[in-house]
Amino acid sequence: MSSAKTFDLVCVGNAIVDILAEVEESFIAKHSLTKGAMQLVEPERAAQLYADMPRTVECSGGSAANSAAVLASLGGKAAFIGRVAADQFGTVFVHDMTAQGIAFASPARDHALPTGSSLIAVTPDGQRTMNTSLGCNVNFGSPDVPADIIEQARVVLLEGYLFDKPQSKQAFREALRYAKAAGSQVALTLSAEFCVHQHRADFLELLASGVDILFANEEELMALYKTDSWELAASKVDEHVKVAVLTRGAKGAVVRVKGQSPVVVPAAAVAKVVDTTGAGDAYAGGFIYGYTRGLSVAECGRIAALSAAEVISHLGPRPQVELAKLIAQPLAS
Repeated sequence: MSSAKTFDLVCVGNAIVDILAEVEESFIAKHSLTKGAMQLVEPERAAQLYADMPRTVECSGGSAANSAAVLASLGGKAAFIGRVAADQFGTVFVHDMTAQGIAFASPARDHALPTGSSLIAVTPDGQRTMNTSLGCNVNFGSPDVPADIIEQARVVLLEGYLFDKPQSKQAFREALRYAKAAGSQVALTLSAEFCVHQHRADFLELLASGVDILFANEEELMALYKTDSWELAASKVDEHVKVAVLTRGAKGAVVRVKGQSPVVVPAAAVAKVVDTTGAGDAYAGGFIYGYTRGLSVAECGRIAALSAAEVISHLGPRPQVELAKLIAQPLAS
């Protein structure tokens, strides 16, 4: 992959401030939440949940932004494209990103809506239940995508959560067009099963337009191909992308490269799963780090698995240690 590019990874996604709290199962029942799922909520609902939460941890988040943070922690160069407001959370988000060495490529501030936030309830089994208020992310569109930043990426990662409104879908298409014109590769993460159900036809169209790398878990992939068979869905993905990174939780991942035999990557051992928030994001960031360095698929998967294992071992979606120091460790068998 060309070394002339400024960034290993440029991420396009929701700018979200995560508000995390460890809760008991009773909290989920009391507020009629769907455990382990992500749902969109209005600001008033978010305020009600926040008022009933125990002690919280607040940090910048968002799926693609988490991937950028992991890649930066591994020693890569990343940039983020997203939308924040002229408020306190917007300032926090930008500061957190730049403090991690990530170029924040969207200086515009939205004055109509607040910066997005996600209230994340983490139960004792490590499952996270997310209640997200998108805020000004709903206004994301083509003017928020700087062509000069996209053109400087080895890989551009598009976040499925952001692929919602007509203007954001158009922004994705323009980002893909800029990337292809500049010889950059494009990755897409499907983000969540409900995203696939809502936007399946548009996702398939986007894949056909030149996406090179797809990140998806089992449920997302089966929803994309409308099948209950993991094996059938996995076989179909070769028709759309060159590389498919298919995560399967504790079962590890399968990486499919068109024209090659699938590679099974085991999960990395974790002493205790504390919080699964950001596991898939970390996997994507770790994989792309290795990919942009021309490493083998197996080695890219090893780095991804170690990155995801570190993230799920503590509260919050961002690494708490320098991941560059972890990637010399072998995976536990």
